[in-house]
Amino acid sequence: MKALPATLVLALGLAACASASPVGGVANYDALKKAHADCAAKGGTLVLQRNGDPEYIGDYACERK
Repeated sequence: MKALPATLVLALGLAACASASPVGGVANYDALKKAHADCAAKGGTLVLQRNGDPEYIGDYACERK
């Protein structure tokens, strides 16, 4: 029975370390900073799509100037 709690703790620890994918992830500071830099490198501007959720990185788009 002691193995089950230890396994659960390890699984939760690994889940907490998993990185979010850029598509469909949370629009936190680091994700927005990277998306902005990638978009600027392509000559565009990162903008929130119409009716988009500002907390969802998938709702941002790179628009050409």
